[in-house]
Amino acid sequence: MSYETIERSRVALTKDDFASDQMVKWCPGCGSHAILAALENVFPKIGYRKENFCLVSGIGCASRFPYYVNTYGFHGIHGRANPIATGITVSNSQLSVWVISGDGDSMAIGGNHFIHAIRRNIDLNILLFNNQIYGLTKGQYSPTTPFGNKTKTSPQGTIEEPFVPGELVLGAQGTFFARVVDNNLKLMQEVMLEAAKHNGTSVVEFLQNCVIFNDGAHTTITNRDTAAEHQLILRNGEPMIFGKNRDKGIILGERGLEVVKIGENGIREDDILIHDMYQQDSGLHLMLAKMHLPQYPIALGVIRSTVAPTYDQLLEKQVKEAQQSAKIRNVDDLLNSGDTWEI
Repeated sequence: MSYETIERSRVALTKDDFASDQMVKWCPGCGSHAILAALENVFPKIGYRKENFCLVSGIGCASRFPYYVNTYGFHGIHGRANPIATGITVSNSQLSVWVISGDGDSMAIGGNHFIHAIRRNIDLNILLFNNQIYGLTKGQYSPTTPFGNKTKTSPQGTIEEPFVPGELVLGAQGTFFARVVDNNLKLMQEVMLEAAKHNGTSVVEFLQNCVIFNDGAHTTITNRDTAAEHQLILRNGEPMIFGKNRDKGIILGERGLEVVKIGENGIREDDILIHDMYQQDSGLHLMLAKMHLPQYPIALGVIRSTVAPTYDQLLEKQVKEAQQSAKIRNVDDLLNSGDTWEI
């Protein structure tokens, strides 16, 4: 599959063309509503026919997505969305395959499938909904639940260090990682479009709110009154500046990334790091993905997008080479190969 080679729609499509006739059954206020709206806005911009999209999900609240988007869809079982999507994308290069999965679905029971899909660089778009809880099964802690949080299954507080999705993706040699918040529709759409254009595994982490079982998990980041101070929105080729007055930035110091204030201690805007999401070395990208409050702002937008051969491309090349060198071309050749006897 390649963004450039999938068949385009001959007629202009709109958001309404991708809305299904199914009633959306998420809780009022759930972040999934905004993510769904963003996806339905992006698909017409990508430009493929509806028949060239396929959504695959596992189990969890997010898994209902295939019912709510008017494209091909596959509702799998818990943790198995990524291998299902792998089979679909390597068998049909004309499908743009989108995996819809939660932090419990892909990073717990589906953890092995998640990291190996990324390692193989299979041409998938993985949308990872991170609400730091198991919502559908009523509030158990997940692999991304912060240390010490009290939940249905950790009434005294969790005693496990959580996964940082970006760290896990880059550790698995990921070629594309982005992070967004569920109340920024514009940024979600920009990032999804970049993910669609990327050849290889793209992972977009959505910091999503679960209003019933983990309400306010990301409020420190998403609160509109303080968002400017807590969010670093990355744009390729632009300096890493943030803050309500656009007077703070990120530099690379002796001990890693540092937050500085422009105008203090001789710091100028020219001293601020310029974001390069295309650089091959993942070191700086990893540092950005791991930044956390209160020492740092949270990095949002496309953190990494690099070029590497995809599993799909290498497999197709291997199959063609095997076909060209094969002595057996059809069933007759197969039946008459090796030792044969006439009876």
